[in-house]
Amino acid sequence: MAHPKSRFKKWQGIVLVLLLITGLAWVLTPAFLKKALIHQLPGIHDHQIFPNRTVETGQPQPWPASSRYNQIRPEAVQLDSLALMQTTAFLVVQNDSILFEYYADGVKRTDISNSFSAAKSIVSLLIGCAMDDGFIKSVDQSVDALLPDYPNLHHKGLKLKHLLTMSSGSNWDEAYSTAFSITTKAYYGNNLPSLMKEVQMAETPGETFSYRSGDTQLLALILTRVTGQTLSDYAAEKLWQPMGAETEALWSLDRKNGMEKAYCCFNSHARDFARLGQLVLNKGHWKGRQLISEEYLEAATHPATHLKDSKGKSVTYYGYQWWLMDHQQEIIPYARGILGQYIFIIPSQKAVIVRLGHLRSDTRIGEHPTDAYTWVNMGRDLLDQQ
Repeated sequence: MAHPKSRFKKWQGIVLVLLLITGLAWVLTPAFLKKALIHQLPGIHDHQIFPNRTVETGQPQPWPASSRYNQIRPEAVQLDSLALMQTTAFLVVQNDSILFEYYADGVKRTDISNSFSAAKSIVSLLIGCAMDDGFIKSVDQSVDALLPDYPNLHHKGLKLKHLLTMSSGSNWDEAYSTAFSITTKAYYGNNLPSLMKEVQMAETPGETFSYRSGDTQLLALILTRVTGQTLSDYAAEKLWQPMGAETEALWSLDRKNGMEKAYCCFNSHARDFARLGQLVLNKGHWKGRQLISEEYLEAATHPATHLKDSKGKSVTYYGYQWWLMDHQQEIIPYARGILGQYIFIIPSQKAVIVRLGHLRSDTRIGEHPTDAYTWVNMGRDLLDQQ
C-alpha cells in the first residue's frame, strides 16, 4: 500500500501537469477567442471592453419639449412590457419635439448604449453622404474597383448596391453562438481589414437576400477608402455635428487607433439616436440644410423587391441597410439591433420612436421581432392620446 505522502506527491504532480497544459492552451488560444470566453454574450455597455473612437459633436441643438411632454402615459400592460423586456429608454418625438420619454430606474438620459446592428443604418446614411460628396459615383459601382486589394471579392460582378441590400452572395457566416464563426472573430478580434480578406464569393450577387454583417463592414472599408477619413470622423462631419447631437458618441474599434466595428457598435443615447430617425423622416433635411439627398433616402427606404430571400419570397422588408415594416397600411422604416435597439420612423404622424434595452423577442411576425410591433403600437397609442 502506497504511503500517504507518496500518493499526495503523485496527485501534486498530476495537478501541476494539468495546470501547465491549461496554461499552455490559454497562451495558444487566439486573442478573439480569449475575449469571447471572458466576456461571453454581447451587452449594451460593451464600449467599456473595446477601444473607441469619438464621434465629435459641434454646437448642441437640444430637443424642445412638447407642450404635452410626459402628460400622456402608457397603459399598465405597456409599462409591464417595458420592464419585462428590460427596456432602458423609450422616447417618442413628434413635430420636432419630445412628446414622451421613459428611462429605467438607475438609467440617466445621457447614458450611452450600444446600438448593435442599428449601426448598419448609420453606415447606409454615410454612403448617401459620400455619393452627395462625389466620392461614390453610384450604387452600381463595382466593388472590384472600390476595393482592388480584396481579390476574393472580384470577378463576380459584386456592386455597392449588393452590399447595401445584403445580397452580396459572399460566404460570410452570420452565426452568433459559434465561438469560431467569422462574426465572433469580427466582434472580438483585432484586425477587421485583414479579417475581411477571408470573405469569398460563394453565390451570384444581386439575387438572394441573406443578412450578413460582413456586407456592412465592407461598406465601411469603402467609405474610409473613398473619403480618406475614419468612419467616426466622417459621421461627425456629415451627421453628428450638423444635426446638433448633444453628446459625443463612441464607435467601438477592433484595436486602438484601428477600424470601427461598423456593423454593430455605435454608442449613444435615445435623444441623439432620435436625430437619425428625424433626418430620415425629414427626407434628409435638417434645419435648412440638405444633409443627404432625398433621392438616396427614397431608395434606401424602398424595399428591394427584386431580391428573393431564403424562402423564395420577395424581399418586401429591407432596403439599403434599413428594415421596413408594413404596419397599419403604412411602411415604417426602422433600424434595429440584436438586443432590442430600435429607431422607428412614422411618416403619417411625423414621429420618431426610439427604444433601447437589454432584450429582444425571440419570436417573429414575418421578418420582424414581435417586440418591434409592441414598441410601435405603444408609440402610436401615445401619439393618438393627444
